[in-house]
Amino acid sequence: MTTETNTAKKRIIFCDFDGTITVNDNIVAIIRHFNPPGWEQIVEKIVALEISIRDGVGQLFRLLPSSMQKEVVEYGISNARIRDGFAELLSYCKGNDIEFFVTSGGIDFFVYPILERFGISPDHIYCNGSDFSGDQIEITWPNPCDEHCQNDCGMCKTTIMRRYPKSDFERILIGDSVTDFEGAKLADLVFSRSILTDKCRELGLPHVEFNDFHDIIRQLKQERTE
Repeated sequence: MTTETNTAKKRIIFCDFDGTITVNDNIVAIIRHFNPPGWEQIVEKIVALEISIRDGVGQLFRLLPSSMQKEVVEYGISNARIRDGFAELLSYCKGNDIEFFVTSGGIDFFVYPILERFGISPDHIYCNGSDFSGDQIEITWPNPCDEHCQNDCGMCKTTIMRRYPKSDFERILIGDSVTDFEGAKLADLVFSRSILTDKCRELGLPHVEFNDFHDIIRQLKQERTE
């Protein structure tokens, strides 16, 4: 697929974490592994957009007691598998002056440890927080929606994207799921997988399907030569 690229604009990438940087969705994997009663119905409501992402993710982790912190954290970190080509994409971005942000609906207790070895500056990683001080695990939301978003995202990707205006940046989004739907509408180009591909087709948004990050590198190189 060929898209029109404005080479005068600085390229900037907003990359999802769960199911994108990682092969699997860590939130769902954690909940499925510990299998608290009622979790499947909550996930179905999130995917169907019947409840907000913030509400749904909060409900999911509230099903787990804080006394399980050690087991939950260890499983969240050990279960993740990085998609092929991620380190190479980071190297390509560094060599081509492309700013790279991780914009994740994931949780700090697994996002930061998993990404630590890749040398991404912490101020370029946006995700949700966690609180194990009460009886149940509570998710905290340090990156809420701004006045332009009414979707109760929890970790609002469009709020972060709007800090980098379309007039100055070529905004590229990489993602796979419901947490990326709104951001895809703002992006100049979307690299998509899974249900995000279906949503892009439905909305007529410019997108390129990918299997791994090598696919994305090839497409970025191709567009720069066109």
